[in-house]
Amino acid sequence: MTSRDELTTLSDEFWSGHLAAEPTEAHMLGYYPTTGRFEDASRSAEDAEVARLRDVAARADQIDAADLDEQERTTRAVIASQATTTADLLEARLAEVSADPIFGLQDALPLILGMLTLPDGEVADAMPDMLAGAGRWFADVGQRHREGVAHGWAPAAFAVTGTIAQIDGALARPLDEDPFVTALRPPEGIDVDAWRARLATAVETRLRPGLATYRDVLRDEVLPQARPDDRAGLTHLDGGDDAYARTLRYFTTTDLSAQQIHDIGLAQIESLAAEYRTLGSEALGTSDLREIFGRMRDDPALHFTSGDELVTASETAMARAWAAMTDWFEVLPQAPCAVEGTTTGAKAFYFPPASDGSRGGTFFVNVTDPTAWGTFELEAMAFHEGIPGHHLQIAIAGELSSIPEFRKHMRNSAYSEGWGLYTERLSDEMGLYTGPVERLGMLSADSMRASRLVVDTGLHALGWSRERAVQFMLDNSPLSAGVVRPEIDRYVVSPGQATSYMIGRLEIQRLRREAEQRQGDGFDVRRFHSAVLDSGSLPLDVLEQVVVARLP
Repeated sequence: MTSRDELTTLSDEFWSGHLAAEPTEAHMLGYYPTTGRFEDASRSAEDAEVARLRDVAARADQIDAADLDEQERTTRAVIASQATTTADLLEARLAEVSADPIFGLQDALPLILGMLTLPDGEVADAMPDMLAGAGRWFADVGQRHREGVAHGWAPAAFAVTGTIAQIDGALARPLDEDPFVTALRPPEGIDVDAWRARLATAVETRLRPGLATYRDVLRDEVLPQARPDDRAGLTHLDGGDDAYARTLRYFTTTDLSAQQIHDIGLAQIESLAAEYRTLGSEALGTSDLREIFGRMRDDPALHFTSGDELVTASETAMARAWAAMTDWFEVLPQAPCAVEGTTTGAKAFYFPPASDGSRGGTFFVNVTDPTAWGTFELEAMAFHEGIPGHHLQIAIAGELSSIPEFRKHMRNSAYSEGWGLYTERLSDEMGLYTGPVERLGMLSADSMRASRLVVDTGLHALGWSRERAVQFMLDNSPLSAGVVRPEIDRYVVSPGQATSYMIGRLEIQRLRREAEQRQGDGFDVRRFHSAVLDSGSLPLDVLEQVVVARLP
């Protein structure tokens, strides 16, 4: 077998193994062979996945790169990096401290179910089995927490109590109003009432008992051992520093230490202060940093009042961005991007299109408290999550024909979030912000991502308390306490992930500067964007190799 044949076989196995381990993601993408299954949260399944990934990484390393072309060498490098860092992360056993009131499935699963396409009766008929599998998943997560407590690992107390409260709320709903039942959308040609009845039975007899088991473990066994606010980070666990280092390698795809990332964040905060003073004079008539932050937090004229305003403003911003795309990008995606309001999850987030074309991309904006949204921050968020941010990056990757299937869909956080943050500044370069107030929102978004470098590492490596992290963000950004506190809670329950944004953005900006220096007057920003986007999601070191090869 030639090196090229070995790589093709390995690529296919890597992707099929991933889809088998992540059947909900497979369904979301429009792959239906595993429909009816749900993820397996057991320790034995995790061990099996680690072994599979180690084998994949070893086989990738053994393939002779001399016989491969540029894209094939990239594929080989991506497989080796992705398999290794994922196995490393799984071996951190963070499932044992995964109670999560921010993104936890006890709250997020109904939203995910609503995004699943059911193309026909056969797929719809598999949904009760999927809901039963979700019940097993919740019970298994409870067991993972029990295993953690046995050797001194427990989540932060606020995460445990928040998760318990969400489960109690879910279990108290009338069955006919349960979003686990109502979120799925039936296809045409089936007996909807009979189908809903089967869904309700699965929820009542399988999913809810699993949820209750998880809740009971958290309440009775985990909460008495849960970590207080002054010990919320991983560093307070035996082996926590190693676990956190694994998260940083996974999410940044670099070897930067926690202290190096912390220092980068502090430097960014200092640089932003000068920008605020300059733009604050134009937008708000003051260069006083405290006054600028106070106005952005508290001035009612700078905040939304309704969820409909948020959705409409997002649609308007993305339409303006789309009209300018051809001057800045050589290739545009075919899939559309919609905006939807939601009351679940983070402040804003993006779901990719289905690969079968049954659903476009969706930018979700959280409308639970519209007044928490500054009018200045909406445009930057829309550009980041939608156009030209995640939608261009993810939809273009999904429509590529020159790369293996896994590279169209598997995402690297530093690349993906780095691109999203890069496009917030790019949108300023493109003239997309409507005025100086909206440009302040770009700085506000930068403040959040720079602060993340400081507080994530502060919490998980330097031993910061939850309150110290909150106070740092309040002191160094215009974000309100109502925004900052859930942000800090997010970093506690998702260690390392928040560092990927600014680390990725800084690397993409560095690659662009160096390409401009190499090419001089011949530099074309559209070609640079193609070099970044037309190979799918890449580890940052592989991205550098690609950009240098394309723009020598």
